[in-house]
Amino acid sequence: MQLNSLGFPRIGRRRELKFALEAYWRGESTQAQLCEVAAELRRTHWQWQSEAGIEQVPVGDFAFYDQVLTLSATLNAIPERHRGEGNVDLDTLFRVARGRAPTGTDAPASEMTKFFNTNYHYLVPELSQNQVFSIAYEQFFDEVNEAKAQGHQAKPILLGPVSYLYLAKTVGTEFDKLSLLPNLLTTYADILARFTTQGVEWVQLDEPVLALELDAHWQAAITEAYQTLSTAKVNILLASYYGGIAHQQTLVSALPVAGLHLDLVTAPEQLEVFANALGNEQILSLGVVNGRNVWAAEIDLIAERIGSVARDLGDRLWIGTSCSLLHSPVDLDVEVKLLPVLRKQLAFAKQKLLELGKIRQLLLAPNSDEAQKITAFCIARRQAKAQLADKQVIDRVDALTAADYERVNGFSVRQSVQQQKYRLPLLPTTTIGSFPQTPAIRGLRSRWRKGELNDAQYTEQLQQVTRDTIDRQLKLGIDVLVHGEAERNDMVEYFGEQLTGVGFSKNGWVQSYGSRCVKPPLIYGDVSRPKAMTVDWAEFAQSLTDKPVKGMLTGPVTILHWSFAREDISRDAIATQLALAIRDEVVDLQNAGIGIIQIDEPAFREGLPLKHSEWQVYLDWAVNAFKLSAAGVTDETQIHTHMCYSEFNDTIAAIAAMDADVITIETSRSRMELLNAFEDFAYPNEIGPGVYDIHSPNTPSVDEIVQLIEKAAQKVPVRQLWVNPDCGLKTRTWDEVEPALKNMVVATRELRRRLG
Repeated sequence: MQLNSLGFPRIGRRRELKFALEAYWRGESTQAQLCEVAAELRRTHWQWQSEAGIEQVPVGDFAFYDQVLTLSATLNAIPERHRGEGNVDLDTLFRVARGRAPTGTDAPASEMTKFFNTNYHYLVPELSQNQVFSIAYEQFFDEVNEAKAQGHQAKPILLGPVSYLYLAKTVGTEFDKLSLLPNLLTTYADILARFTTQGVEWVQLDEPVLALELDAHWQAAITEAYQTLSTAKVNILLASYYGGIAHQQTLVSALPVAGLHLDLVTAPEQLEVFANALGNEQILSLGVVNGRNVWAAEIDLIAERIGSVARDLGDRLWIGTSCSLLHSPVDLDVEVKLLPVLRKQLAFAKQKLLELGKIRQLLLAPNSDEAQKITAFCIARRQAKAQLADKQVIDRVDALTAADYERVNGFSVRQSVQQQKYRLPLLPTTTIGSFPQTPAIRGLRSRWRKGELNDAQYTEQLQQVTRDTIDRQLKLGIDVLVHGEAERNDMVEYFGEQLTGVGFSKNGWVQSYGSRCVKPPLIYGDVSRPKAMTVDWAEFAQSLTDKPVKGMLTGPVTILHWSFAREDISRDAIATQLALAIRDEVVDLQNAGIGIIQIDEPAFREGLPLKHSEWQVYLDWAVNAFKLSAAGVTDETQIHTHMCYSEFNDTIAAIAAMDADVITIETSRSRMELLNAFEDFAYPNEIGPGVYDIHSPNTPSVDEIVQLIEKAAQKVPVRQLWVNPDCGLKTRTWDEVEPALKNMVVATRELRRRLG
């Protein structure tokens, strides 16, 4: 009975990869030094996994930016604008991801979007009709040799060919992506052959696309792919996750693969379906430990649930995590200041591997003394968790009525009232919320947390930063200002720190994209807001100018999705509790004189189930959570929301149902392609499509911004349009931000002149 690791986080338990990447991008270290840090991280992570009992360590889960991008490089699927003059190398990948690298010519970065229903972002492959695939980048093969030299048996992990095509976009002439499958399979076969020569026994091909409701065209592609690859002389473990695949049972069970991995965390019911259809020689890998959350596994209940299958399959059963541990923090051992109520409830990536060993122990020796201790510990932990209920919060949720979810009047009435109050020009300009978190700001926060600055000193210095941020926006001529969020560490963590029922780690970082890491809050109990969270800063900023300054909040759906949420009540119940907490803050902001309030929901689409048939249930409660958070205000209070890295076509009706007065969205990387949804659907409210890509350090020209606004005006009536960046500016520097915003304002004024 093998233990199976589907992938491990690469950032390091103290974000070593992040800091090495950023030092290299700044020119403060060499590529050799960056690669040295990466090699040490791989060595450490392989060793941890080996010590936990993982016999085949995952290779291919490490990426300098994104594993999909690494695969694109391996397949020679790199856009021409990023290639440069030489071979595909590490800087090529950085040019694709960031638009620039220490070497080569700057060019617009490739589009980035969410990986299925996660908060991880991948670089979207760009494929042309005449695309030719070939092996062009050696990282996968180098790392197999590296693992082998350290005494490990390597199990390479690659995104499967059908999922790769599904996630890609076509460029140039419109064509069927699946027409590229035969050529792609030839290169996949070449990759598998290379692995064979390196002594690899198993290769894991991930096909999360199987969790979708695929049409016959894509189902046929799955069959074609694995029939073609069946001649490989390595064993293929076909893995799917993020959802159940029982609806694909006939298709999947007929595939000539040596093993199958199932995600039993999201779909435990599929175990019986596939166990009964397994081939006589096939391996079944069961994903029983949640790779996407931090809560300790219910080891005793898991062992009980899979016990009969374990007895039937014996050595043909593997026990693993539900998906890659990429979505989990690295190591609980470095947490020294956790709330006592939390420590026994948690397991990070390193500890999740140890949980697999304990499950195996219960399965192989259920009556041993050690097994009894494990079971008793699990029971005591569940009992302790049940003691955390907050009756006041529960009663408030139970008392909600339909009226609590609706604004006083419809949008047309509100719009007229708001236009009369704010008298904004055509194409109002604004930003999304945050401004650069400079080293000086981070230094202030660090000194304050260490006690080197008292509260008054810290507040005084941050007020000066806020004054500077307001002054810069006034000089640029922006119409609706923001205070810049200098006091905030993270758009979710900042709020979580002020809510009851929410805890925090010190090093519980997970990768969002590239070097961008987030430290999600831990929602362990019922949630409420004991006092105002943002009102003082909003009032201070508004006192500095007569122009409107937006109050900035993170919405309940995003707080939920970007936290590690408890698993003992439903997600919609947690969202409702969060919505009430945010509603209290919205009302307090309005009462303090803040007339425009933005409730960000960038993770709204992220929560969609992978199966379309399950969408409506989610959309209903997600829309209601947002409406509940926003509905406590008068008509003249203008509610904004922001969404980024989402496809809007399938959810546009739900977005309209949220009834925000203004929505701002990310559209520049797609060159306004995402606005097609708003062209086909008569979106009733106002919208601000992003006109420059904040994830690239490149400065957009006035002409580029004018062209994007003109494209937007072809899809949305110009009087409904706002002008803004794609997202918040926290990760950029002022030297990058000010020229870009200046060009944005100049472009907007030019269009106002043209439009009279």
